[in-house]
Amino acid sequence: MFSRRSFVRRGLALSVIGSTFPRPGFSASTKPKVKSIIFLHQFGGPSQMDTFDLKPNAPDAYRGPLKGISSVVPSLPIGEMLPDMAKVMDRVTIVRSVHHEMKNHNSAAYYSLTGYSPLTDDQRLRDTMDLFPAYGSVVSKFKGAANGLPPFISFPHVIRDGSVTPGQHASFMGKTYDPFFIGQDPNSPDFSLPELVLPAGLNPERISNRKEMMGIIDSETKILEKSFKAKGIQDNYDRAHEMLTSKSIRSAFDISAEPARVRERYGRTTYGQSCLLARRLVEAGATFINVYFAPFIGGCQGGWDTHGFQDKPMYPIMKNYLLPITDKTLPTLILDLEERGLLDSTLIFWAGEFGRTPKINNLSGRDHWPQCYTVLFAGGGVKKGFVYGASDSKGAFPSTDPVRPEDLSATLFHLLGINPATEIKNNFNRPFPISTGRVIDRILA
Repeated sequence: MFSRRSFVRRGLALSVIGSTFPRPGFSASTKPKVKSIIFLHQFGGPSQMDTFDLKPNAPDAYRGPLKGISSVVPSLPIGEMLPDMAKVMDRVTIVRSVHHEMKNHNSAAYYSLTGYSPLTDDQRLRDTMDLFPAYGSVVSKFKGAANGLPPFISFPHVIRDGSVTPGQHASFMGKTYDPFFIGQDPNSPDFSLPELVLPAGLNPERISNRKEMMGIIDSETKILEKSFKAKGIQDNYDRAHEMLTSKSIRSAFDISAEPARVRERYGRTTYGQSCLLARRLVEAGATFINVYFAPFIGGCQGGWDTHGFQDKPMYPIMKNYLLPITDKTLPTLILDLEERGLLDSTLIFWAGEFGRTPKINNLSGRDHWPQCYTVLFAGGGVKKGFVYGASDSKGAFPSTDPVRPEDLSATLFHLLGINPATEIKNNFNRPFPISTGRVIDRILA
């Protein structure tokens, strides 16, 4: 879906409208609380029982083998495999009562990426232009670019469960609002973005002429091929020009400029270096960044789909892969943003498409469980060391303050200063509010 060439097609010339364009939906009465959001999408569905919603008094069949440890917030113990995360729980808000009805990965992930529920819970849900756009695409429409960067950037994976998961692009809003997608591994020694390097012998002065600029982009990326024509192409030549000629934008993507100690601090994994790249892009002015933990749902190198199988037992994968990476990278991102004075203006949103069954199955794993799960916020706009909502004694259903994905979407838009009631129109000119949920006021700082 997103080849290296499509990275440019969909990103460099199609991703944004210039910041001088009108921004309908941006209400003066909705004051932004943050400048940037980093959405750390945990494909596969993390186990709330082994991370941020422990049930030490539940029966053995529910608790699992992992124990809890204390955190810096006395009332907020977390899983024993997250000792570094325990040190920063005074910077986060935990929501333990998220719930919905989608039990299949593609349906639930689409819901988690857009805030809109599909009509049916279908594991074969296909990515079509009739479905709702990604959060970042809506943000792209109403916030525009900052410092020349596309407002919506995603990397390093296109997630899929068999077929490509819907909700990762602009859908019926048009390619103008698609993400600027980075399909390379930031942990690779040769990670680079050659598409942002001018051809040999050219300098900014030589491409100042608009017609010559259009010719360069056309010849280098084939961006005007008929199959990729869409509204917004002409508007985005100026953005492409700015990205090709801006040293500051190119340097934002140059992760090799980071000191070795910083790179090691995040962890030399694809996810770790992706989170480091997200911090660099926040520094440069990006508004909405999607970082995908893994391209597929489970396994020893995939996401959080931990049913338990003979060759893929749940808890060794949790202990040796999923939880160590999370404990290495998530608290580092929080502290790094804080140390650089960026945490108050940046919101980290950590969430999967659902949780895992409270009761362990007969394969020593946990199955899909959208009925009640946990998400995490950290940074600007939300309270610190705070828990909202609760699950019942076995972690099966919300017991207080139930939250739906629509409420999460309303809260994200509100924090960026976008009225959740703002409407966009689909291919049939039918208006839809960008969120049908309510802002979770009690988690706001």
